[in-house]
Amino acid sequence: MHSDVDPRARATDALTPPERGELHLWWARPAAAIDPDLLEAYASVLNETERERHGRFLFARHRHLFLVARALVRVTLARYVAGAGAPCSPAALRFAFNEHGRPDLDLSHGLGPVRFNLSHTDGLVVMLVGRGDLGVDVEDITRRTSGLNIAEHFFAPAEVEELLAFAGVHGDALAKSRFFDYWTLKEAYIKARGMGLAIPLRDFVYKLGDGRAPVGPEGIRIAFAGTLADERPGEWSFRLLRPDPAHRVALALRQPPAASLRIRCVETLPMIDDHPLALADVLSVPVSGPERS
Repeated sequence: MHSDVDPRARATDALTPPERGELHLWWARPAAAIDPDLLEAYASVLNETERERHGRFLFARHRHLFLVARALVRVTLARYVAGAGAPCSPAALRFAFNEHGRPDLDLSHGLGPVRFNLSHTDGLVVMLVGRGDLGVDVEDITRRTSGLNIAEHFFAPAEVEELLAFAGVHGDALAKSRFFDYWTLKEAYIKARGMGLAIPLRDFVYKLGDGRAPVGPEGIRIAFAGTLADERPGEWSFRLLRPDPAHRVALALRQPPAASLRIRCVETLPMIDDHPLALADVLSVPVSGPERS
């Protein structure tokens, strides 16, 4: 089977696992999953631990977000397992966890080095699938937040200085948007490392340009210091995407220096249908100056 997603495919068909240097980005919108029978089908794929977690959420919208997220993971990964020649129902998938709690698909399913990473926020659930160390983060950029205050407490000094200078030139509204560029990228990197906040956020610095001239999608750079001084910046590739005006997504992948990176994007309603998207329609760049409409 060709690794492209057939635009006519149902969201249950087998999928060819991504090759090295290839990322598959999936997202689902919880607001689209409202049919009671569909939600019952989603609930049926949860294991006992997931059902317990689902039941512990106090608010219905959080329970719904969790349910759609677990359905996206289980249904989509089961499709890759089937594409690798070892069909398995979504409910039967097994996961292994590292010492920091990061999940990977159990090697018994036959996908080898294929890994996944999940992120969700109000209105959107995203999952990244590929080979090697990878991470994804999504944020709702319309939510109220004190970005500069958060940056001063958690970002590297050079990033804080750049954000403050950017705000002084372009104003707080654009500075908030640029904050989310940094925040999603930093989250994507620590998730790719699989160590969570055991990695100090101040020990790696993103270079997004001076804000006066746009930086291309492939122009995002990283530098390391402190506990991460032995990391090699050239081994990391990053991308920013905008699935819609309310959300920012960042991707991180460790791969050989100068290696190409191919990204396939699909909006899905698990168990129902897939809608592939052209990368050019969602690919973004770090915020710079007044945004054009």
